[in-house]
Amino acid sequence: MQLNRTMRAATLAVLMLGLGVPYASADETCNSPYMSNLIKGREDYLYVWTLGVKGMGDGSDKLVTLDVNPKSPKFGQVVNQVSVGGRGEAHHAGFTDDRRFLWAGGLDDSKIYVFDIHSDPGKPKLVNTIADFDKRSGLVGPHTFYALPGRMLIGAVSNAKDGGGVTGMALYNNKGDFIRKYDMPVAANASTAPALRGADGYGYDLAINPAKNVILSSSFTGKNNYMMPLGALMKDQAAMKQFGNTMVVWNLKAMRPEQVLNVPGAPLEIRWSLAPNEDWAITATALTSRLWLVKKDAKGQWQAKDVGAIGDPAKTPLPVDISMRADGKSLWVNTFMDGTTRYFDISNPQAPRQTYAKKTGSQVNMISQSWDGKRVYVSSSLLANWDKTGAENEQFVKLYAWDGKALDEKMNVDFYKLKLGRPHHMKFGAKGAQATAHAGAATQVAAR
Repeated sequence: MQLNRTMRAATLAVLMLGLGVPYASADETCNSPYMSNLIKGREDYLYVWTLGVKGMGDGSDKLVTLDVNPKSPKFGQVVNQVSVGGRGEAHHAGFTDDRRFLWAGGLDDSKIYVFDIHSDPGKPKLVNTIADFDKRSGLVGPHTFYALPGRMLIGAVSNAKDGGGVTGMALYNNKGDFIRKYDMPVAANASTAPALRGADGYGYDLAINPAKNVILSSSFTGKNNYMMPLGALMKDQAAMKQFGNTMVVWNLKAMRPEQVLNVPGAPLEIRWSLAPNEDWAITATALTSRLWLVKKDAKGQWQAKDVGAIGDPAKTPLPVDISMRADGKSLWVNTFMDGTTRYFDISNPQAPRQTYAKKTGSQVNMISQSWDGKRVYVSSSLLANWDKTGAENEQFVKLYAWDGKALDEKMNVDFYKLKLGRPHHMKFGAKGAQATAHAGAATQVAAR
């Protein structure tokens, strides 16, 4: 990979930090370490990738921009919305490495939309639609958009052949040109690579640790399952067996799977610790409600270890999203079924301890925190066919202040009342030039 530009940006950031220049304090800790153009100070906007609802407004998926600067006269208001002209199960989004464009995908129609968010950060523009992702890659359900230098690595959750869980990753350049596909390993490969024994081919999230030359990928389920109503799915014994139970360790430079880790229960989002000299990651399993730690053992082999429960697993709280603090000492976890936002002390990642919990809605899904940890955003929608019904089908984005002791609600935007749809993934935006890379990302890249 050509990392010269990123290395220069990382080196510059380290020099700036050494000179006492303040580093970014707004961008989320889950962003790619290759992003070199991050927010200084506080975020001004929240970009919300939103699922359209038939008969509500224009009925289309859309990118909604909220003003989230409390000093602004438009604080808490919608300042822009860009509809994409259809409903495709809007799900996740990710910035390019230069943070000038936001890529967003649909799990159902597999279309990818590219928004210009740098020309006017308060008014994103749709500048490209990639409509042949499935034909070019053989994959469907683009889920994770992860920036590489000049490129975008996309983790998909299903395949175009049978809609099952066997899937892969697709690599594009920043112009939107398809480069190639990488298949998730399957058990059949184990005859030539014993370390891949137990591979199930499933995929979901991916996260990179450049210093260790590692990509971690997790697993979920295929399109046949995630487009099924949740009640029907949970009663279908055969379908409930079609969930991933593995994570894969990839060689980043070679883009080759090297090890399969057994993590039963559909491991979802992956978060690497950004603390200096710590090389471990954590994930949560949706079906078994557990936290799992991925870390090297004394022999230098990556291992996955169950390190604790999230709520009462017997009640299936359904962990859906996690957000790690920048210093790697604590973790937010949202559980969908009980609408609870939980805070874990992970100063000892081998033994996480829940120290706070708050019911933030009838249902909650995504959670995003600022780099300084003082602000936490929560959205409500999981999947169109999995969201609750009736009065419990709340659809909102909320902003909380966090003082280390309690969440204090500062903003609550009712997306149904505004006829916008179901809010899912959130990303931060800011006015003016953005020219500082924050410390954790710079350190990881520079260490490579």
